[in-house]
Amino acid sequence: MQMIQCISPIDGSVYAERPVASAEQIQTCFANSRTAQQTWKRLSIQERAKYCHAAVDAMLAMKERIVEELAWQMGRPISVGAGEMRGFEERARYMIGVAEAALADLVPSPKTGFERRIVREPLGVVLTIAPWNYPFLTTVNSVIPALMAGNAVVLKHAANTLLVAERFQDAFDAASLPQGVFQHLVLDHAQTAQIIQAGLADTVCFTGSVAGGKAMEAAASGRFIPVGLELGGKDPAYVRADANLAHAIENLADGAFFNSGQSCCGIERIYAHASVYNEVVAGIAKLGSLYKLGNPLDPKTNLGPMIKPASADFVREQIHQAIAAGAVAHVDTSEFELDQPGSAYLSPQVLSNVDHSMSVMVEESFGPVVGIMQVQDDAEAIRLMNDSPYGLTAAIWTEDVEAAERIAAELQTGTVFMNRCDYLDPALAWTGVKDTGRGCTLSALGYEALTRPKSLHFRLNTH
Repeated sequence: MQMIQCISPIDGSVYAERPVASAEQIQTCFANSRTAQQTWKRLSIQERAKYCHAAVDAMLAMKERIVEELAWQMGRPISVGAGEMRGFEERARYMIGVAEAALADLVPSPKTGFERRIVREPLGVVLTIAPWNYPFLTTVNSVIPALMAGNAVVLKHAANTLLVAERFQDAFDAASLPQGVFQHLVLDHAQTAQIIQAGLADTVCFTGSVAGGKAMEAAASGRFIPVGLELGGKDPAYVRADANLAHAIENLADGAFFNSGQSCCGIERIYAHASVYNEVVAGIAKLGSLYKLGNPLDPKTNLGPMIKPASADFVREQIHQAIAAGAVAHVDTSEFELDQPGSAYLSPQVLSNVDHSMSVMVEESFGPVVGIMQVQDDAEAIRLMNDSPYGLTAAIWTEDVEAAERIAAELQTGTVFMNRCDYLDPALAWTGVKDTGRGCTLSALGYEALTRPKSLHFRLNTH
């Protein structure tokens, strides 16, 4: 029997393992989803909301257990683990709250003798494929609105965070969600592709790597089903001369190093105006050196291991190559005893004297490293920020709102922040451009990808 294992980055042990679903289990799961969805879609939005709110309550009741499980599964320190639960609740409650307005009929201007409107129908069965780095936040982005829109959901979670799917199941079961409306499956990559190719799902919501996104598109080829893709990022920040430097430095350090840099919208490259460049480099490096790298189960730890040794070694190699090409490292890694080649534990690093010939400035690192380049003006910053195959978020640090507006209009990205970074506001559309993918989650617009429009055109008088 094939098993999927969750290998803990804490010590390399097998923390959890589950058998992959059999072909019969997969067929039964999707058949049950289709049957359950026919009844679920007929419930009112208010009735669906009661179930979803109850599931959120049940999830929050498991917070302490979840925080410890996350530490074991993907290395996030328990000292900051509760933050994901706060974000989970914020997104879930918001999407539940806007569902009625987002799903309301669209009624054009009156036309004598006719009734005309556009209704939003659920797609049917939504397959959510979720990643490990923010396993509850990324999952809730599609699962709750999919259910609120009247769809059934099947969740496939990353091997690294196997237990997250089970916690979602526990929460919906505790909320007495009708059987079959939400289910989860343990699958390997081949099984996931086969499910899509067979047309068992009506849409796919995928969060993961660019390579994974290409595999999703290949599997869906010819099926004529929508595939939402939230893929990689190499998110830039620009610190203008007029920025509040203390505020910018503190938030950029957090944006670069939180979650060991394993965030799709984390700060991976910074462009600082020449007049503040040295201060930005020194300030972020100072804060980076203060992190406590260690066992995530220790309450004093605020920087845990990366997801696996291979990921940490990839970032180590990026840093090594950059230094060999002339970059300057500003954090003394000898102070971080656990940071050793072949280990999942990696210390923060700040690099100056970098450029776009270096991998660390153009390829997604997904680790606690940030390169900082000096720029002379807004135009140079815009050019460099756009010089990327990715486009998820970009952050501008300035006290000049008009300047931020001008720069934002030129940036090729899904979200532009001013004086903040590495955050998702559920009231705003979460989307990206270029190799970051396509589609939209969160906000009222997030419901559009989970429904289809149907036009009703009734002539009222035939005499």
